[in-house]
Amino acid sequence: MKAVKAVIALAAALPVLALAQASTPRIDQRQANQEQRIDQGVASGSLTQREANRLAQGQAHVDNMENRAKADGVVSRRERARLQHAENVQSRHIAEQKHDRQHDYNHNGVLDHPRRR
Repeated sequence: MKAVKAVIALAAALPVLALAQASTPRIDQRQANQEQRIDQGVASGSLTQREANRLAQGQAHVDNMENRAKADGVVSRRERARLQHAENVQSRHIAEQKHDRQHDYNHNGVLDHPRRR
């Protein structure tokens, strides 16, 4: 009877262990932070809607990479490194787009030209 209970307890714990191996809280948090940066850029006008859409597509690509990495139940060290690299690339893209000279401060869908001095 004790052996049966031990087998049942082990069987119940295996999915939890597999889930723990496939969890990516740092990647998930970084994804959320970068999506927030995109939203903030749209709200401030430093990102046009077209730029925001393109950046959102990049974030979706990273999310798809993460889902593929999790598919087998374990995210390997190499997969984590690839995901981190993809996040770094996305972060640079966000920064570049937020700091270029394309702005839509009045949110009318038309690019605002920088003031000339």
